[in-house]
Amino acid sequence: MGASVAPEQLEDRVALVSGGGRGIGRGISQELAAAGATVAVVYHRDEGAASETVAAITADGGTATKHRAAVESFDDCRQLRDDVLAAHGAVDILVSNAGIASKGRSVSKTEPEEMARLFGIHVMGAFHLAHLFVPQMRERARSDVVMVSSVATRHNAGHSAPYNVAKSALEALAFTLAKEEQRHGTHVNVVAPGLVVSEMGRRLVKAGGVEDIGTLDGVSPFGHVCTPTDVARVVLFLVSGLSGYVTGQRVEVDGGGMLRQS
Repeated sequence: MGASVAPEQLEDRVALVSGGGRGIGRGISQELAAAGATVAVVYHRDEGAASETVAAITADGGTATKHRAAVESFDDCRQLRDDVLAAHGAVDILVSNAGIASKGRSVSKTEPEEMARLFGIHVMGAFHLAHLFVPQMRERARSDVVMVSSVATRHNAGHSAPYNVAKSALEALAFTLAKEEQRHGTHVNVVAPGLVVSEMGRRLVKAGGVEDIGTLDGVSPFGHVCTPTDVARVVLFLVSGLSGYVTGQRVEVDGGGMLRQS
């Protein structure tokens, strides 16, 4: 049996997860809380989902709070920093997960407003959070930044320019930050999932003619479509003591390929 992260591994550490109320973000919030971290769950519009995530963590004996912020707004993020630091004293783990999908149009038909919106949420959002939280993270015994990207940056499929470009820029930001913060002891890594059982994943496969994402289990690696927990456990590894010499890395979480080849 392989080594696992003990429940107390993240005790006395505070994690902030943007887009932490649902989907991959919920999985990450719950996994980090189960390992002992106090989690600040950041949401923008879906307060109900954030409340459900906090309630689930609390029911399992963990500690979590919810905080509203549109990450593309620097003013919102500055208020978020003040609120979270007032509530918890510090942030040790920063997970930039907030994001939205693009509309599936070709470059020639993509509106500039859509390009700007995705860049604002994925890239400027991650920049705002790093700009505001990383300076205080340098003073922590162990600090980590994880940016959630996508295998889209490797495939660069057509009709996805806003998403592809935004996620590629997000990765560039992460790798730059990793070099800058290494001397301060901050680890910065990228997690890049493939298709995940989430609201975004369901919309993606439905656009491709698949009504139920569960029907893809039989043709997916290891017999199931990737779940938020699958992604969250990679994040947990990266922010735990098990990854003490890992930074500036990009880890794909897609079972080695979207679909089995045989």
